[in-house]
Amino acid sequence: MLLQNGMELEERDFFKEPFTQQEIEDLASDVGTGQIFARRSPSLKKMGLADQDLSDEQMVSLMLKEPRLVRRPLVRMGGRMLVGANIKAVEAALAGGD
Repeated sequence: MLLQNGMELEERDFFKEPFTQQEIEDLASDVGTGQIFARRSPSLKKMGLADQDLSDEQMVSLMLKEPRLVRRPLVRMGGRMLVGANIKAVEAALAGGD
């Protein structure tokens, strides 16, 4: 969708090039740590933490250890951070709306 609208796209495979703690904290500062943390990930269930109330620090630490706990995709557009496959949010951002 982004390419169809003439947008440049920079992809990053964060399994091959993991995020640093600073990068995760910067991403989280835009939308909140809980928004980029994949609470429904099977990886979290395997760790036995699916029902735990985790602090921001714990979520950051877990995302550093297990990249599958970072929600995907993460899209930065026009100063906004879009998290997850939310087509309506992408369409609104492309239209210049909220």
